[in-house]
Amino acid sequence: MAPSNSSDSSMPSEVPAPYGTGPTAGNPAGALAPKPVARVRTHHLQQAKAKGERFAMLTAYEQYTAEIFDQAGIDVLLVGDSASNNVFGNETSLPVTVDELLPLCRAVSRSAKRALVVADLPFGSYEVSPEQAVATGVRFLKEGLAHGVKIEGGAFYAGTVRAMVQAGIPVMAHIGFTPQSEHSLGGYRVQGRGDDAARLIEDAVALANAGAFSVLMEMVPAETAAAVDAAIDVPTIGIGAGNATTGQVLVWQDMAGLRGGKMAKFVKQYADLRTTLSDAAKSYADDVRSGQFPGPEHSF
Repeated sequence: MAPSNSSDSSMPSEVPAPYGTGPTAGNPAGALAPKPVARVRTHHLQQAKAKGERFAMLTAYEQYTAEIFDQAGIDVLLVGDSASNNVFGNETSLPVTVDELLPLCRAVSRSAKRALVVADLPFGSYEVSPEQAVATGVRFLKEGLAHGVKIEGGAFYAGTVRAMVQAGIPVMAHIGFTPQSEHSLGGYRVQGRGDDAARLIEDAVALANAGAFSVLMEMVPAETAAAVDAAIDVPTIGIGAGNATTGQVLVWQDMAGLRGGKMAKFVKQYADLRTTLSDAAKSYADDVRSGQFPGPEHSF
């Protein structure tokens, strides 16, 4: 999916920032600034759904993956609370804090020139009240430089979403299996089976009506996810939710084969970075121990 540059009376073309965009690195005084890359915006995701197009989303937690995925054409980068498991070494997403995620978010936002950057609000940072959610969301937009945030939960959080959107914070809703609620859900369990499908549809409708710009569904039967997608006008994003959604998301360490161990059924691995890095580290260690590195070509 690429940002549309076509004229649309219902969605005016984006104009240059009226107050400037900060210094341009490496741009000599008086030289023309390079043409900026078109940023993916929430309305581009909406256009994708309207046109029957698809968009790709991956997690990112630091500079280099953000830059690589951005240049590869990934449309949305999620600074997920999954950093708890994939960066900080915790067993679940629950321990990670706002103060731990904010520096990761800044690094991703500074490095991605095209992708829409969305940050997870971690457990405990929005559940108390809409006011708490607004305050945390403001921090992620101001300090983390994110373009939007994601919160977990169903129709109960419609008021929270509405308050955040009214405050100018774009919100992605997350329903189905919500990892922050794994203890109350009884572990990693598929949601929305059988009669429970109606609840997910009601959740999605309430959140979309409250102003969420998209609804992410995790570990939901494909048939249920398709019904949810048909029930709302905003784009849906799937992770283990079939192929009817407008977007798909994966944790990048799963997608690229960096994480070891058993993978979830919904993960497709597109590389084997774990083996590549392991082989490189072993070769380096062997060269150091044998005295082959550093050689004359690596010395002054």
